[in-house]
Amino acid sequence: MIRLEHLTKRFPGGQVAVDDLSLDVDDGELCVLVGPSGCGKTTILKMVNRLVEPTSGRIVLDGDDVTSGDPVALRRRIGYVIQHVGLFPHQTIAANVATVPRLLGWERARVAERVAELLALVGLDPAVHGPRYPHQLSGGQRQRVGVARALAADPPVLLMDEPFGAIDPISRDRLQREFLLLQGTLRKTVIFVTHDVEEAVRLGDRIAVLAQGGVLAQHATPSDVLGHPADDFVADFVGADRGLKRLRVTPVGAAVDQPVVVSADTSLDEAGRAMDAAGTDYAVVLGAGRRLEGWLGREPAGGVTAGDAATPVDAPVPSSATLQDALSALLLRDAGWVAVADGERFVGVVTPESLHRASRAGQATTGATASSVSPAAT
Repeated sequence: MIRLEHLTKRFPGGQVAVDDLSLDVDDGELCVLVGPSGCGKTTILKMVNRLVEPTSGRIVLDGDDVTSGDPVALRRRIGYVIQHVGLFPHQTIAANVATVPRLLGWERARVAERVAELLALVGLDPAVHGPRYPHQLSGGQRQRVGVARALAADPPVLLMDEPFGAIDPISRDRLQREFLLLQGTLRKTVIFVTHDVEEAVRLGDRIAVLAQGGVLAQHATPSDVLGHPADDFVADFVGADRGLKRLRVTPVGAAVDQPVVVSADTSLDEAGRAMDAAGTDYAVVLGAGRRLEGWLGREPAGGVTAGDAATPVDAPVPSSATLQDALSALLLRDAGWVAVADGERFVGVVTPESLHRASRAGQATTGATASSVSPAAT
């Protein structure tokens, strides 16, 4: 969707903000630009949007060279969200969201319908918030309006310049989660600027790490950037705790082990022999369709069958979770293992040993899913 070819920006006086940058952003991908202050992140966004003209190189948008031509027409094809939102203070929220559709000459009824649709999409009641003015909204609400306005004409591309940077941590976390859900539905092509590695890892399909002077140091998935930094600069920038950060982008399926499993109608004697044979002190009890019934220890409280004696399992970790979620569950439950389930269907367990093995293996990527694990049959 977006191709930057040997893009360079040199300002008067000789300062190089971006140096010979070549970068592809695929259709529907969220690419995060991250790097230290002054590395050219915002300049790159402004060149894509033609707010800043490149010194040399080409910008290709959906197959069209947009390096020349009408920049105003280009900007109407691109949604733009900035840190301080930039809403027009003298206009209502509804009027702010309607800005681009009005400029494009949409009919009034179509504009009103689109505004209501988008405000609802970003979690704001059109009847309540539409007539208000920006100063009557919280910072987080104004940022939602900024996203809605950027989406108003359904552009294929979104440019987002530290959109959540000026918001308190709680609101920021909530907006990040909501934006991920929104992106999962809309699948816009997004270039997202941030200085926060945690945010880049959480949101990005791929991360472009920029060094001073706008030099591309690495362009890869979050998992690869954290697990295999291209050089010392990238390693230092993502931090010494990159092993912990990597847990957030590694699917839990990479750490799933298969414990001893017995069916609910298995006798306690038979369940004990199965644990003896495996040299373990617990077994997972499953019902029909691999439904998780509970677990069984060496000395069950009573009953005739494993199902009778099974102890219920605390809420299992979902198969869509990450290793970070599994580690959190292990620590909170003070247990030697946690169950992983796809809905009601048991997938396997994660133990400290399997989590350590997976975190070192480097075999999982952000595109993998834990639900692809195929546990052995009962």
